[in-house]
Amino acid sequence: MTESQTTQVAADTVDDSRKAGFLQRKLAFVVLLVMAIVGVAYTNISQQPLVGYWEFLALATGIICVMTQWSSARDKQARIRLIITQALHWVAILVTMNIVLLSGVQSMLPAPATGLVLLTLLALGTFLAGVNFLSLQICFLGVAMAVAVPAIAWFKQSALFLLLAAILVIGLVMTFRRRRADERPVTPPA
Repeated sequence: MTESQTTQVAADTVDDSRKAGFLQRKLAFVVLLVMAIVGVAYTNISQQPLVGYWEFLALATGIICVMTQWSSARDKQARIRLIITQALHWVAILVTMNIVLLSGVQSMLPAPATGLVLLTLLALGTFLAGVNFLSLQICFLGVAMAVAVPAIAWFKQSALFLLLAAILVIGLVMTFRRRRADERPVTPPA
């Protein structure tokens, strides 16, 4: 192997490890977002609010917020302050979620709306934690969760339209693909 090939292999290895490191750092945020969207989808399908699921998700988000900021806390006192402030922050979010889940409030909200309200509260808590830490990643996660709320509501209302549009596109692709195949000139065998 020449020196330039060795250098290229080493550069590719470093690049691959950077990509893997980037994905590992972002994996927790992606998993939280996917779990939040799955929770709303399940609530919409089952017509039952998932009380424990949302509480778990809020706790997991709080833990991830602490984990992402742990290295920036300089000493033991800063780390204790980080844990206490995040615990208070997420307890407030959990109390608000449980207020929404009270039977008196539940009688006023249909189950799919409850899931969207809980996702909105989780998004707000996540965004505010990101603002508190001045963390663009955590803020973005909160914004992504918040944007998912109207997107899920719109998708639910437009599901039939989207299905018909997909069928139309598939039909057009099949039609034009067949037409191109029919228009190809046939070359005589030699």
